[in-house]
Amino acid sequence: MQIYLPIAEMPVSVLLILGMGAAVGFISGLFGIGGGFLMTPLLIFLGIPPAVAVATQSAQIVASSTTSVLGALRRNALDHKLGAILVAGGFVGSALGVWFFAAARRAGQLELVIVVSYVTLFTIVGSLMLKESIREFWSRRKGGAVRPRRRAGEHAPYLGWPLRMRFYRSKLYVSIIPIIGLSLFIGFAGALLGIGGGFIVVPALLYIFRVPTNVVVGTSQFQIVCTTLVALILHAVTNQAVDMVLAILLIVGGVFGAQFGARMGRHLRAELFRFLLAILLLAVGLRFGLELVMKPEEPFSITVQEVRT
Repeated sequence: MQIYLPIAEMPVSVLLILGMGAAVGFISGLFGIGGGFLMTPLLIFLGIPPAVAVATQSAQIVASSTTSVLGALRRNALDHKLGAILVAGGFVGSALGVWFFAAARRAGQLELVIVVSYVTLFTIVGSLMLKESIREFWSRRKGGAVRPRRRAGEHAPYLGWPLRMRFYRSKLYVSIIPIIGLSLFIGFAGALLGIGGGFIVVPALLYIFRVPTNVVVGTSQFQIVCTTLVALILHAVTNQAVDMVLAILLIVGGVFGAQFGARMGRHLRAELFRFLLAILLLAVGLRFGLELVMKPEEPFSITVQEVRT
């Protein structure tokens, strides 16, 4: 059964979009992070214009992250003060990301920017996670002690920069400068690439800031839902690239898939969890890398440029 997407200006299979939403929702629930980093590339590979894929995926991220935030509030697993700092920086990053998105689109370079950004970001993050998971697996296999990690509340010297603030729920007393820097980057990348940024902010809060595990997911989801909502509104107003028909299909499929993924995720070991996520990131990065070196099916394209009067 086909349905026409008014903003993307193309017909798509309803069952295919629902299936993609369910599959990405399953992976999102399995790993406890937003699925934007995977859904946006899949939509682009399907033929959805990159501008529409990035902007529309933001709606699905907002819907899925809202559920996680409500659950964290019920469990008291959210640091409101830390979340507010992350959101403040994320707002500025999102605004800058949408501005850069519009500028690249007007210049006709948006697709190249998105592809290069995905290749760079996913290769770096995936490689670091793969290295960490393999080292831990190898240490366990040899029977040696796994490298000890600092406990919550113990931090690196660079977190003692000026403008320090105490976050009681996260057991932190650190400078807000690196926290704001992280949130600026997440907001910018989320608006530009249509990703929630959970696969970046969760490891950062865990390994850099040493936030307790039970607070990390809820706090990161709170930041993601707020900044992505701003990016969604800005994309809709500035770029008119949000296709609500596509967004509704993705949300419906994602809700069902996430429930099954969350149940299976409870049985994954930590090192296997990181290994599988690293392989997934590297696979998506490799797929985009092939886009840069393979000969396109259509070597030329015609686009209508905006004319300002």
